[in-house]
Amino acid sequence: MTQITIRNLLQMKQKKEKIAMLTAYDYPTARIMDQSGLHILLIGDSLGMVVQGHSTTLPVTLDHMVYHTQMVSRAVERAMVVADMPFLTHNVSTEDALRAAGRIMQEGGAQGVKIEGGRELSTTVERLVGAGIPVMGHIGLTPQSVHALGGFHVQGRTEEAAIRLLEDALALQDAGAFAIVLEVVPAEVAQVVTEALSIPTIGIGAGPHCDGQVLVFHDMAGYTSGYIPKHNKAYAHLADILKEAGVKYV
Repeated sequence: MTQITIRNLLQMKQKKEKIAMLTAYDYPTARIMDQSGLHILLIGDSLGMVVQGHSTTLPVTLDHMVYHTQMVSRAVERAMVVADMPFLTHNVSTEDALRAAGRIMQEGGAQGVKIEGGRELSTTVERLVGAGIPVMGHIGLTPQSVHALGGFHVQGRTEEAAIRLLEDALALQDAGAFAIVLEVVPAEVAQVVTEALSIPTIGIGAGPHCDGQVLVFHDMAGYTSGYIPKHNKAYAHLADILKEAGVKYV
């Protein structure tokens, strides 16, 4: 089984082949999803919401991310394993970011890290890439900035905001990012950004024109309750199946 690499992802963009990315937080889920043919498995700090039960991703620590990354990386044979850098590990100082990313790679076993933020993180991205740490960018709706953004709202709606988004994407590409997640931005803006970049874009709530898509596993599998964003499609209904199994067992 051939391991997916950055080179494979760049080739997929050039050939207009869609990239499939999904979150995973534990060994058995990662093992099953890896066998399904996914290209990237992301240990998202979304674990704070779907696994730990918080209302935001902010309580997730670096130790949490290392722990969950270890489980996923042990399970995966084919997909590229990327892990989120949690709140305040990458935007205080470049040195802090380098140490945190180093732990995620060395202790966790990831093949890359994902960082939320735009051009203000260019120096950090450049430093990490220079140290041999592949970096995936993340712009648009950035959940770690939920309070600063005033909630989970669509980004890039105005012409000025769309231009800023494009400038952020280009700055991250120039700094050495190998891909960029575009979260909850208008489809036409995502298309402009995608066409302007030579690296892949991965959309979530950003329309069909990105080079790939990512969903949270628990939303994709119908393994959650409460509010589910309208861009999330459930491909199974595990919550109902598991509840029925529990009732039968009782």
